[in-house]
Formats: sequence, structure tokens, C-alpha cells
Amino acid sequence: MSDGVEAGHPRYESLRIRELLVESVASGLTSQHGLIAHGRGEAFDYLLGERSHGFAKVATRSAAAMLLMARRAVISVNGNAAALVPAPLVELSRSAGAALEVNLFHSGSERERAIADHLMAHGAREVLLPDGETVIEGIASGRRYVNSAGIGSADVVFVPLEDGDRCAALRAVGKAVVTVDLNPLSRTVRAASVAIVDNVVRALPLLVSEVGALSACDADELAREVAAYDHGRVLREAERVLRSSVV
Repeated sequence: MSDGVEAGHPRYESLRIRELLVESVASGLTSQHGLIAHGRGEAFDYLLGERSHGFAKVATRSAAAMLLMARRAVISVNGNAAALVPAPLVELSRSAGAALEVNLFHSGSERERAIADHLMAHGAREVLLPDGETVIEGIASGRRYVNSAGIGSADVVFVPLEDGDRCAALRAVGKAVVTVDLNPLSRTVRAASVAIVDNVVRALPLLVSEVGALSACDADELAREVAAYDHGRVLREAERVLRSSVV
């Protein structure tokens, strides 16, 4: 790390991620607002012990099956996700046959292009951008603008680091939503079809691994994996673990 913190420091990984995001603001990938969002998530991760729990792994397996079953799966990418896990996002796109699409709360063509270029530098063959015409109704932010060939026509949308109103709006127009969110009480998690309550830097590699493990399964096997997911149970267990760490 540029600030001289050594790998043996007990908070090394957390500090490494913070510095990566600060650098990403300077390079135009992430907005300053994204730093605030990350700090909020980091607090929940600390309470969850900074590890992937069983409830997250259960959700990850169901998410992998849902992506593989999709008619048209799309991975929605914001600045924080692009900064933190660009290579796993590209790998997931390839292994699940899902398109990559940039979608930002604070939209702007310059940052959208920077994120697309960043993903391309990590091996993406194509990255979709909002087309300026296709809109998901019920969203007040710039995230309402999507690409007609991407999120606009998707049946499954993977939205790591999502905001709650768009998650609900996507569900309202009939799309299944898979999300990664460290807060089991958030609007996003409550509205999602499948919620992986985990840190995105751990969740994405695990999701890529599960997609690989399930890729040889037939449609019936994948459907059973999806049907086995109990959203309420996953959220209750995540909340139980969270609350047990603060009593």
C-alpha cells in the first residue's frame, strides 16, 4: 500500500480496499458519494466478522443457478463494483453468459465510459452503456436509464451494490434481481429475488466458482437449486448473526 501499511496489519485488507476506492475517485471510476456508501457497508462487514457466512453461501449457489437459467442475464456495474472487483465481474460475465452494463446513480457519460474502459482493460469484450432512450419507470435517479439490449430486455439482473428504489422498480417490471449487500435490513435486500449478504470482494469470486460448479447441470437441476432458496430464512439468519455481534 502506498501509505506504508504492511500486509501483517490487522486491518490491512480493509485499508487496502479503502485506498483502492480513494484512488478510483481520482481516476474517475468512483464518485465521492461511493466512498460514503462503502463506509456504511464496511461497518456491517465488521459486525459480520468480515467473513462469508453459511447464509451467504446458500444465496450464492441459488444466484448462480438463477443466472445460468436466465433467458437474458445482465450484470449491472457501478463505480464501486468496477473499482473493487473488475476481473471477477468479467469472469462472471463469461461463465454465466451475462452481458455487462454500466449503470450509475450519479450518471454521466464521461464516468460511464471510464468504467467501460476499465472493464475492457480487465478482459471484457463488450460493455453496454445507457442508450439515452430506454427507461425503467419508478426510479428517481440516473439509474433509470438503461440499454434496451441489456437491462431493458433482461429477465435476470445481477446488481451488486444496489440502491433500493431501483431494485424494487426492476422487480415491479417483472425482472428477477440478484444483489450483494452487507446490510440484511436494507430496502435492496428486502426487495431482491436473491440476496447475498456479504462483501462484494468475497462474494464475486464465490459466485464465479458456483457458476462453474453448476454449469453442467440441466434445467431441472438448476430449477431445484433456485426453488430451494428461502429468502426470508436467509435474511433472518443474517440479521441474527448481525445482532448477536452487538449485544
